[in-house]
Amino acid sequence: MAEYMLQTESIIKQYKQYDTIITAVNRVSIKVMPGEFVAIIGTSGSGKSTFLHICAGLDSADAGRVLIRGNDITHMKPDELSRFRGNYCGFVFQRHNLIPQFTALENILIPTMMCQKPEMSYQETLRRLVETLQISERLHHLPSELSGGQQQRVAIARAMINMPDILFADEPTGNLDRANADEVLRLLLKTREEMGQTLIMVTHDLSIAEHADRIFRMDNGVLSLEKDYSKAGRRAFDAD
Repeated sequence: MAEYMLQTESIIKQYKQYDTIITAVNRVSIKVMPGEFVAIIGTSGSGKSTFLHICAGLDSADAGRVLIRGNDITHMKPDELSRFRGNYCGFVFQRHNLIPQFTALENILIPTMMCQKPEMSYQETLRRLVETLQISERLHHLPSELSGGQQQRVAIARAMINMPDILFADEPTGNLDRANADEVLRLLLKTREEMGQTLIMVTHDLSIAEHADRIFRMDNGVLSLEKDYSKAGRRAFDAD
């Protein structure tokens, strides 16, 4: 495996707004080690979610490179990128993005169907996820029959069912109350520890970011290191 799980090199992303060019991501470079938890904080519109989507291959950069496990995803063809993401990346969206006509179980299993994985290859992972995320009693319910916290747990299970090497999370607790936010964070950290993923999380909540190994701040498209806890070791989460 490559030395870095994620590496970006001078990523630039610009948008045209009327007659003005907006630089959402301005020459951002970062290196993330396998198993590391990195949090990216910043105000709304600072470019942090755009950068995360580029890192995950959900959006394209105007310049620069993104490498995951040493593989340059920047110029992969759509089919190749889709297969690569399905095998190595997971993504937790802020608004769940669950398919309303599918049950919780069917939503969770979408990545396995897209990658054409045999059932026996993910059954144990599925069992561990639904047990850890405490959704075993809700698997045959539609998203409309689940609470916001339960929907987010289903979204986390979907992102992790293929046991990705790297998990991206875009404000995964942004639409939850404090109690549910703390619970989702605890479950994210627990499943990550059990499965050994690298975690890259965008959050506006500093109390959540404080549990990362390193905290970066995005400001007007520029990324800078805010705090580094990596030498002190990862700390356990103990919500009130």
